Amino acid sequence: MPRHEPWNAGRAAEIVAEHGHLEGATLPILHALQETFGYVDAEAVPLIADALNLSRAEVHGCITFYHDFRSAPAGRRSVKLCRAEACQAQGSERLHGEILARLGVGWHETSADGAVTVEPVYCLGLCANGPAALVDEEPIARLTADSLSAALAEARS
Repeated sequence: MPRHEPWNAGRAAEIVAEHGHLEGATLPILHALQETFGYVDAEAVPLIADALNLSRAEVHGCITFYHDFRSAPAGRRSVKLCRAEACQAQGSERLHGEILARLGVGWHETSADGAVTVEPVYCLGLCANGPAALVDEEPIARLTADSLSAALAEARS
């Protein structure tokens, strides 16, 4: 996963100013903040709202509407589990429950040790080989809880 800068309100204000002139600047600002820091800190909401003459609720609503925006730093490893119909037909719902339980997380959460963040995705294009996942952007077909554990362990070694 890419390395991100630690949250810094001054740097965030610079990013808001750099993108504030754009038409529909909210999304470009949010993307730039997330690209820089790895998430959109709650302190960014009033910065964006003030710069764009929006309410804090409007900015917060935009952040929470789009699932790609995080409100906290992600884990060192990223796991994206496909929830589309083809993977569901291959038993992904039960499998996802087992994986989430093993990791001790829910959707959009990071394990207590900060190692793994789990996100849902809707179709990875591996429909004939489901269930599918991405581990740090590497696809895994015919996913099992054990194959996911092996992929996470392999990257640690």
